[in-house]
Amino acid sequence: MADPLQALLDSALKPNPFPPTSRYYGVKTTSVVGSDGTMVVHLRRRFVPASDRFTVVQEHRVSSGERVDHLASTYLGDPEQYWRLCDVNDTVRPDALVEQLDAVVHIALPEGVTGVPGA
Repeated sequence: MADPLQALLDSALKPNPFPPTSRYYGVKTTSVVGSDGTMVVHLRRRFVPASDRFTVVQEHRVSSGERVDHLASTYLGDPEQYWRLCDVNDTVRPDALVEQLDAVVHIALPEGVTGVPGA
Protein backbone atom coordinates (compact mmCIF):
# COMPACT_ATOMS: atom_id res chain seq x y z
CA MET A 1 0.00 0.00 0.00
CA ALA A 2 1.29 3.47 -0.88
CA ASP A 3 2.17 5.90 1.87
CA PRO A 4 -0.68 8.50 2.00
CA LEU A 5 1.68 11.29 3.06
CA GLN A 6 4.03 10.56 0.18
CA ALA A 7 1.11 10.46 -2.26
CA LEU A 8 -0.01 13.88 -1.01
CA LEU A 9 3.48 15.32 -1.36
CA ASP A 10 3.90 13.81 -4.82
CA SER A 11 0.60 15.27 -6.01
CA ALA A 12 1.55 18.70 -4.68
CA LEU A 13 4.77 18.65 -6.68
CA LYS A 14 3.13 17.84 -10.00
CA PRO A 15 1.88 20.88 -11.90
CA ASN A 16 -1.83 20.85 -12.63
CA PRO A 17 -3.13 23.18 -15.31
CA PHE A 18 -6.58 23.33 -13.68
CA PRO A 19 -7.63 24.83 -10.33
CA PRO A 20 -9.15 22.54 -7.67
CA THR A 21 -12.61 23.89 -8.56
CA SER A 22 -12.37 22.60 -12.14
CA ARG A 23 -14.06 19.40 -13.22
CA TYR A 24 -10.78 18.57 -14.95
CA TYR A 25 -8.62 18.97 -11.85
CA GLY A 26 -6.63 15.78 -11.41
CA VAL A 27 -7.46 14.43 -14.87
CA LYS A 28 -4.25 13.13 -16.38
CA THR A 29 -2.90 14.10 -19.77
CA THR A 30 -1.61 11.95 -22.57
CA SER A 31 -0.12 12.70 -25.95
CA VAL A 32 -0.20 11.52 -29.53
CA VAL A 33 2.17 12.21 -32.37
CA GLY A 34 0.48 13.35 -35.55
CA SER A 35 1.44 12.24 -39.04
CA ASP A 36 3.50 15.43 -39.39
CA GLY A 37 5.49 14.56 -36.25
CA THR A 38 3.83 17.18 -34.06
CA MET A 39 3.09 16.01 -30.52
CA VAL A 40 -0.39 16.93 -29.28
CA VAL A 41 -1.05 16.78 -25.54
CA HIS A 42 -4.66 16.26 -24.47
CA LEU A 43 -6.70 15.30 -21.44
CA ARG A 44 -7.67 11.74 -20.78
CA ARG A 45 -11.37 11.02 -20.53
CA ARG A 46 -13.14 12.25 -17.40
CA PHE A 47 -15.58 9.72 -16.01
CA VAL A 48 -18.66 11.16 -14.33
CA PRO A 49 -18.70 9.91 -10.74
CA ALA A 50 -21.55 7.73 -9.53
CA SER A 51 -24.28 9.76 -7.83
CA ASP A 52 -23.95 7.67 -4.65
CA ARG A 53 -20.58 9.39 -4.06
CA PHE A 54 -22.45 12.59 -3.15
CA THR A 55 -24.34 13.70 -0.05
CA VAL A 56 -27.53 15.46 -1.16
CA VAL A 57 -28.25 18.35 1.19
CA GLN A 58 -31.13 20.04 -0.63
CA GLU A 59 -33.54 19.69 -3.53
CA HIS A 60 -34.74 22.33 -5.97
CA ARG A 61 -37.90 22.17 -8.09
CA VAL A 62 -37.45 23.64 -11.56
CA SER A 63 -39.54 26.69 -12.48
CA SER A 64 -40.12 28.24 -15.89
CA GLY A 65 -37.14 30.05 -17.38
CA GLU A 66 -34.52 28.76 -14.97
CA ARG A 67 -30.95 28.17 -16.08
CA VAL A 68 -28.47 25.71 -14.65
CA ASP A 69 -25.76 28.37 -14.22
CA HIS A 70 -28.18 30.44 -12.13
CA LEU A 71 -28.90 27.40 -9.95
CA ALA A 72 -25.17 26.85 -9.50
CA SER A 73 -24.71 30.49 -8.54
CA THR A 74 -27.59 30.37 -6.06
CA TYR A 75 -26.77 27.06 -4.38
CA LEU A 76 -23.02 26.67 -4.91
CA GLY A 77 -21.96 30.32 -5.02
CA ASP A 78 -20.37 30.07 -8.48
CA PRO A 79 -22.15 29.77 -11.84
CA GLU A 80 -19.15 27.93 -13.30
CA GLN A 81 -19.76 25.05 -10.88
CA TYR A 82 -22.86 23.95 -12.85
CA TRP A 83 -21.01 20.73 -13.69
CA ARG A 84 -21.31 19.66 -10.02
CA LEU A 85 -25.09 19.77 -10.40
CA CYS A 86 -24.80 17.63 -13.53
CA ASP A 87 -22.61 15.09 -11.73
CA VAL A 88 -24.93 14.58 -8.77
CA ASN A 89 -28.00 14.41 -11.03
CA ASP A 90 -26.47 11.84 -13.42
CA THR A 91 -26.54 14.00 -16.53
CA VAL A 92 -23.84 15.10 -18.93
CA ARG A 93 -26.03 17.69 -20.68
CA PRO A 94 -26.52 20.73 -18.39
CA ASP A 95 -29.74 21.98 -20.00
CA ALA A 96 -31.40 18.64 -19.27
CA LEU A 97 -31.57 19.65 -15.59
CA VAL A 98 -33.96 22.54 -16.25
CA GLU A 99 -35.93 21.41 -19.32
CA GLN A 100 -38.80 19.80 -17.45
CA LEU A 101 -40.92 22.02 -15.22
CA ASP A 102 -41.23 20.82 -11.62
CA ALA A 103 -38.30 18.39 -12.05
CA VAL A 104 -36.20 17.87 -8.93
CA VAL A 105 -32.55 18.96 -9.04
CA HIS A 106 -30.41 17.55 -6.24
CA ILE A 107 -27.96 19.93 -4.57
CA ALA A 108 -25.03 18.12 -2.98
CA LEU A 109 -21.74 18.54 -1.23
CA PRO A 110 -18.64 18.06 -3.39
CA GLU A 111 -17.83 14.49 -4.39
CA GLY A 112 -16.62 12.39 -1.48
CA VAL A 113 -17.45 15.01 1.17
CA THR A 114 -19.82 13.64 3.77
CA GLY A 115 -22.31 15.59 5.77
CA VAL A 116 -25.81 15.53 7.14
CA PRO A 117 -28.43 15.35 4.35
CA GLY A 118 -30.89 18.24 4.53
CA ALA A 119 -28.70 20.21 6.95
